[in-house]
Amino acid sequence: MRVYFSADKKLHESLYNTLGFYPTNISLYKLAFRHSSVAQLIKKGVRDSNERLEFLGDSIIGTVIADYLFKKFPFKDEGFLTKMRSKMVSRQQHNRIAVKLGLNKLLEVNNDRHSSGRSNSINGDAYEALIGAIYLDKGYTFAQTFILNRIVNVHIDMDEVETKEVDFKSKFIEWAQKEKKDFQFEIVIDGATVSDKQFLIQLKVESEIVGSAQHFSKKRAEQMVAEQACSILEI
Repeated sequence: MRVYFSADKKLHESLYNTLGFYPTNISLYKLAFRHSSVAQLIKKGVRDSNERLEFLGDSIIGTVIADYLFKKFPFKDEGFLTKMRSKMVSRQQHNRIAVKLGLNKLLEVNNDRHSSGRSNSINGDAYEALIGAIYLDKGYTFAQTFILNRIVNVHIDMDEVETKEVDFKSKFIEWAQKEKKDFQFEIVIDGATVSDKQFLIQLKVESEIVGSAQHFSKKRAEQMVAEQACSILEI
């Protein structure tokens, strides 16, 4: 028989109402909702925050979605599958799912120490950490079933995903901010000043050029070079 302290019992019931199952190891889920702004340093620079679980959960979500798409679209090529996966596991999608699940209400975060406050990215991070916790607590098959039955089937409109264009620039910027990378979309040729009216955009990461693209539309050129960067950097 398990005995829970009042705070743990409250979280235990909240998780059941949110997820549809009772956790076995409640400490994993407490960790999943603990932002680094309230974490303690435990060993060699590692904090008891949700960042490690986030890393694990992100990988699991990607694997589950890749397998799902491979089976759902047996006659689509690799390019189609890659774009679909990018849209299904995007930061925007994870942020939205987290709020739909009510994870934003379970987060433990210090807004004074977190420079951008309770930004949406924290919610998406918590969702990824939650999946990591479920995997460690219940195993891969359980986590896979949860993602497919409780997330994909309920919160993701596949027709909408299929028709929606990927915003590669936003995807790249989210990655760069998360990884604390300096970057610059540099206008090498201004289309307004040359005869062919095309913009040439270079994207630099940590002062290194990772791609360039040319188009009559500056915004389109930025999207094109961001897509290159996402492919090269495996974002």
